[in-house]
Amino acid sequence: MPVLLTEDGASSSHLPSKKPNGVNAMNGGETNAIEVTKLNKQFGDFVAVKEVSFTVHTGEIFGLLGPNGAGKTTLIRMMTTLTPPTSGSAKVGGHDVVTDADGVRHAIGVIPQALTSDPELTARENMMIHAKLYGLTRSEREKLIPQLLESVGLTEFTDKLVGSFSGGMRRRLEIARGLVHSPKIMFLDEPTTGLDPVSRTAVWEMITKLKESAGLTILLTTHYMDEADKLCDRIAIVDHGQLVALDTPAKLKDSVPVVDLVEAEFDNSPAGWKASLEKLEGVASVADHGDGMWHISTTNGPVTVRELMDLARDRGVNVRRVSVQGTTLDDVFLYYTGRQLRDAASETVKRDVSHLYK
Repeated sequence: MPVLLTEDGASSSHLPSKKPNGVNAMNGGETNAIEVTKLNKQFGDFVAVKEVSFTVHTGEIFGLLGPNGAGKTTLIRMMTTLTPPTSGSAKVGGHDVVTDADGVRHAIGVIPQALTSDPELTARENMMIHAKLYGLTRSEREKLIPQLLESVGLTEFTDKLVGSFSGGMRRRLEIARGLVHSPKIMFLDEPTTGLDPVSRTAVWEMITKLKESAGLTILLTTHYMDEADKLCDRIAIVDHGQLVALDTPAKLKDSVPVVDLVEAEFDNSPAGWKASLEKLEGVASVADHGDGMWHISTTNGPVTVRELMDLARDRGVNVRRVSVQGTTLDDVFLYYTGRQLRDAASETVKRDVSHLYK
């Protein structure tokens, strides 16, 4: 994988100016790659981010989980120096986002949600332009670009037009492009939004591989529960601009009192069947989903299933199918916010965003 390069070419005015020898390294061996303290962002009367504090440890994948409009992108824009905070502070790679924005930009790579690679250029040409903007010499570019394209599995597509790429391939290209200046911290904003399941899985595998092989610290935002669960060492749940929970996926799940969901399908549910199910040991709630399908929330899935099978046998009810699902991040989000993530996401579609244009 690429190492820190000594830059000796011209740089674009809107990119960080060049600093010699080790501009991407953490200051003094810090254990936290990112430190956010009471960060606020207000647009007029609208509070997009309110009193958010957290740290991201060096070398971890840290997830910001929440629906569209929760404040995730605003947080990333502040941490990447694109939007100044209203109050509070943030340090990225040991650099303050307000007083040392240039130092922050040297330490990070940013992959926005929107695809920004030029479809009328080849993968190599897209990489070349980005490398030139960061001041890499010809010899550095010729050595580094093939390495990066290989690391994301695009070697055979080096000279293909990006317009012919799938969404997943373009996302991988843009992650490679974000590594041309050898950052130590990567920001990925909704990295798999709009991708098909196969492409999503490929991006997940690549993110994990890059973290392990390049020693990257990665902060990603997502509203996909399975993505956060699979990739992240720790997860922060953000809702209405506030941090409502932060821990490892396992500990977040353990914090939810109702831990199991029993899904059962019956052929001939008799009258009063819901009341009978509610009396089973450990049952917290019972929901009838129609067509013989029932969802039973319980504190002890195996015991509830055993009693359920006994009850069905005694009442002459045929069980077509039964399964037990442990606590998911959907349950965690519901527990801490009082609503399902998909419901929260649909609510944000109608949100007034006029404050963003003032």
